[in-house]
Amino acid sequence: MASDRDLNVAVVRAWRSTGHPCRSGWEMLAATGVRGLRLVHEAGPFARFDLTERDPTSAELLARNAGRFVGEGARAARADAVARAPSGLAEYVDLDPYGTPLPFLDAAFRGLAPGGLLAVTATDMRVLAGVDRDVAERRYGGRPVRGRLGPEGGLRLLLAELQRRATARGARIHPRLAYVGSHHVRAYLTLEPADRRRAPPPVAEIDPATWTGPPLPGTGPLGPFWLGPLLDGSLMAALTVPPNAAEPKAVARTIEILREEAEVDRPFYYESNSIAEGLSLARPPSVDAFRRELASGGFRTVRTQARAGAFRTDAPVDAVRAAARRLGA
Repeated sequence: MASDRDLNVAVVRAWRSTGHPCRSGWEMLAATGVRGLRLVHEAGPFARFDLTERDPTSAELLARNAGRFVGEGARAARADAVARAPSGLAEYVDLDPYGTPLPFLDAAFRGLAPGGLLAVTATDMRVLAGVDRDVAERRYGGRPVRGRLGPEGGLRLLLAELQRRATARGARIHPRLAYVGSHHVRAYLTLEPADRRRAPPPVAEIDPATWTGPPLPGTGPLGPFWLGPLLDGSLMAALTVPPNAAEPKAVARTIEILREEAEVDRPFYYESNSIAEGLSLARPPSVDAFRRELASGGFRTVRTQARAGAFRTDAPVDAVRAAARRLGA
């Protein structure tokens, strides 16, 4: 998780650099404090940054660790994350549980200051990625995607649930960075007042039989999913490798791909292997070959952080298949 926390530091630093105040923070499930204290030390300064933990053993260690950073705003407290934020509203709230974040979301929304940045992690990937489909439907209110696209489907299920919670509060979400990690999904987002004059939030079901994007397995409706953007281009442009990054090369590569991906921020991605298999091609074309072939038809193609070797494109599926046939001829 070191590179994931590197990216966390990069996001908060970029958020500040684009003119957003971030003077107060709350890490709801701090454990020993490694994530929050890195933010305090590397992305600060904070006037105050609350770190809460209910488990007594972890809370004791958290207090000792936070004691080294009191001068930088760190405040440790033994507290339940479903309660109110210890020091009032925070301009940055981080919810990073073991498993689903759903039991803590209402407290996170209550604790977020207007215009603040909320970070939410989910690690119940068996559920979100469709292995435990029945649990996903009960827990997240949607039918998940199975197979290689399952993790991104899980991210979009989570965002759809976040939008449902926001709607109940008269708000809509604005994902600033939402991505698939190694064994988790994570989203940084803001809340905005709902406006009836705007189009409704982009949450909808997908029918695999009529879907014109990357083929999805199964029959009948999937989702509902968040089908809007996952990335804020201005925030991606402001991301830089933190000076104290634990894995600078890894986070630099992630930032490079995220900036590219923001240019074609479409739901789901293609893989050459899957396309070639579906068309019975002798061998899969390379991503670079796809990029050149689709560009000749006026389409854009970019790499994706969600899976190595995969790509996103604004070309419809028929154009992608036609390109693959030409390349495989």
